[in-house]
Amino acid sequence: MDLALAPETLARWQFGITTVYHFLFVPLTISLAALTAGLQTAWVRTGKEKYLRATKFWGKLFLINIAMGVVTGIVQEFQFGMNWSDYSRFVGDVFGAPLALEALIAFFFESTFIGLWIFGWDKLPKRIHLACIWMVSIGTILSAYFILAANSWMQHPVGYRINEANGRAELTDFWAVLSQNTTVTQVFHTLTAAFLTGGAFMVGIAAYHLARRKHIPVMKTSLRLGLVTVVISGMLTAVSGDILGKVMFRQQPMKMAAAEALWDGEAPAPFSLFAYGDVDEGHNKVAIEIPGLLSFLANDDFESYVPGINDTNEAEQKKYGPGDYRPNIPVTYWSFRWMIGFGMASFSLGLLGLWLTRKKFLLPRAHRVGEEEVPHLVLFRQPLSPKLTRIYWRVALWTLAFPLIASSWGWIFTEMGRQPWVVYGVLRTRDAVSPGVSQGEVLTSMIAFSLLYAVLAVVEVKLLVKYAKAGPPELTEADLNPPTKIGGHDRDPDRPMAFSY
Repeated sequence: MDLALAPETLARWQFGITTVYHFLFVPLTISLAALTAGLQTAWVRTGKEKYLRATKFWGKLFLINIAMGVVTGIVQEFQFGMNWSDYSRFVGDVFGAPLALEALIAFFFESTFIGLWIFGWDKLPKRIHLACIWMVSIGTILSAYFILAANSWMQHPVGYRINEANGRAELTDFWAVLSQNTTVTQVFHTLTAAFLTGGAFMVGIAAYHLARRKHIPVMKTSLRLGLVTVVISGMLTAVSGDILGKVMFRQQPMKMAAAEALWDGEAPAPFSLFAYGDVDEGHNKVAIEIPGLLSFLANDDFESYVPGINDTNEAEQKKYGPGDYRPNIPVTYWSFRWMIGFGMASFSLGLLGLWLTRKKFLLPRAHRVGEEEVPHLVLFRQPLSPKLTRIYWRVALWTLAFPLIASSWGWIFTEMGRQPWVVYGVLRTRDAVSPGVSQGEVLTSMIAFSLLYAVLAVVEVKLLVKYAKAGPPELTEADLNPPTKIGGHDRDPDRPMAFSY
């Protein structure tokens, strides 16, 4: 059978397509929930209408995003039983525990408070209603934590034993699974990247409206919040990525070597800026490098030794038996660079925007024409040409996509760099597929899911574009005068509810 169409390869493609697509919604869900909660907190504390309108605007986009995320996430569970039944049988006792907690605690917790938040605008007092959106935010973080704990166990299995009688992995220490350094660092890195995504999303949409001189009070506030979020989370993403890289070096040396196309161990080891090589021969033909930097990133020491791909492959052959333990080197190498490149581009553009707006430069302000105030945009202390202004806003708009691209490549790197293992050092990917699923069945389901996700992508983009372009809603009387006790106002039954999404 052609290896490119083997059930294992097709199952991996299907899982990769659906997982990367699903993860586009995850960082936005996590960050928009918290940012919306922050804006609502500002409204409760100050009573300013711009914060309430911003809360409703970003809350609407958050709800669209989380609805799509739930739909696409359900497919992930089915795939384990459909294409990866041997994996489910072997590690279900361990892998299923954090996923069960995610569903039973985090997901239902999150869903309950989403319902209260959506329908409680004119039923709950302001502070109780505010608490609901904060509970939603906590729920999204808990969901991420449990799922990342399961994935981290695949990267570095702990807290288990192999039952030789039934050939299964059994959980022995659930706390070790939840608290191991792989889990903690991966959660830290994922959350900071999520807020980089949410901040850039805010910057892009706010820039779109400000460039058109629309909804200026709300969008100025959103732009500043987005820029601050991008800069802070960008710095924390770099810090958390460095910590995660050191953990990866100790636990998965092959992934580190593949990420740098380091074929043979070196001391000091260079960081690769660009490399082109021969995978079969195991060497680079072209290499542009920064001497010693990889040693520092791996060990905080510019002179330390870092093993290469060839060295690690030989060591793993001695430990695990004959075979090729190298991942796909080009995919691992370039996905690592695309992840870093798009992430740093987002941070840099956010830092530039924050500097430009440090004294409200680049933000709309009014000048008088006769008796009428007309908003205009200024850069620095003197207005620049309209052409340059348009260029800046266009770049700011496209900034919203960069962290999503970086996150997608980051997960491709994380999963592809672990190959040929599905559970590192314990279970190979080829041994995890469903033995009774044929090539035609996997191909059919992969095509069906890909087409379905393409349709969902069109729906998602159209909904987000529609409501993002519409801008923040106008406020109702009930919005401005929420109830002071549970149960709401004594309303006229003919008056529409305050829920105006």
